[in-house]
Amino acid sequence: MARTTPDIPVPDLTGKLAVVTGASDGVGLGLATRLAAAGAEVVVPVRNRRKGEAAIAKIHRRHPDAGISLRDLDLSSLESVAAVADRLTEEGRPIHILVNNAGVMTPPDRQTTKDGFELQFGTNHLGHFALVARILPLLRAGGARVTSQISVAAGRHSINWDDLQWERGYHGNRAYSQSKIAFGLFGLELERRSREGGWGITSNLSHPGVTPTNLLAARPEVGRERDATLVRFIRALSARGILFGKVESALLPALYAATSPDAEGGRFYGPSGFRHLSGPPAGQQLYPRLRSTDDARRIWEISEDLTGFRFPAPRTRARA
Repeated sequence: MARTTPDIPVPDLTGKLAVVTGASDGVGLGLATRLAAAGAEVVVPVRNRRKGEAAIAKIHRRHPDAGISLRDLDLSSLESVAAVADRLTEEGRPIHILVNNAGVMTPPDRQTTKDGFELQFGTNHLGHFALVARILPLLRAGGARVTSQISVAAGRHSINWDDLQWERGYHGNRAYSQSKIAFGLFGLELERRSREGGWGITSNLSHPGVTPTNLLAARPEVGRERDATLVRFIRALSARGILFGKVESALLPALYAATSPDAEGGRFYGPSGFRHLSGPPAGQQLYPRLRSTDDARRIWEISEDLTGFRFPAPRTRARA
């Protein structure tokens, strides 16, 4: 018997502005669709405009009255991040929901962003860090909920503090894990700094479990000419309702974290099924590598130095 796909209620989001990165396909597209269906006006910043236009058309086929629009954004380029932030600032709309969902996963060989950072660290973490820094006034104006999508990979490996850019020996899985640990530390530190600075922003984390999205599919632009063996395995089991989730279920933790009145800042939400691979969303324990406030401060300060984008200075904080 086929497994029933879980679902959650979404509150009325009429009058809210939501921004979802990585919404041209997969989990991000599912999130944008659900937010638009709940009445939010959704901005979809995309690297590939053709894919973005196809995604919007797909949403409009399901929800003809959906308010959804494209912006150009390449998270692997700080210039592009600044450009989309400037455009949003010029438009002047307070942002109520930001889902930092876009990402790149395990290029077989080391690649770099336009600014010279290791591709996964630069895209998954630094690009989103810079985006939040640049649109902070809009997030504050909207009393925003910021949900940052990490990964089960953040529960493995560690940050390579002595070689953040993996110049002295590249390992794709470890570099991916590092990018998600850094991103998770950032999301938690954003919540702490918002509380201390009175920014009015709520920041939390989510992860989608494991599902066959395009992260591991063939992507020539990252040097993967064919589907990874892992994604073929995940796809086969997911189609049979075994162990792994589907896009419809994988989007639910981020949807819950970003919209539920019960979701809290500083919390981590993911699937509640076996080994948190699939199932309905629920609060989860932070992975050990995400628990150090010293590491969170350290990656925050490093990220400011690397990107050149700075947040307001925090109030003095006693060390844990």
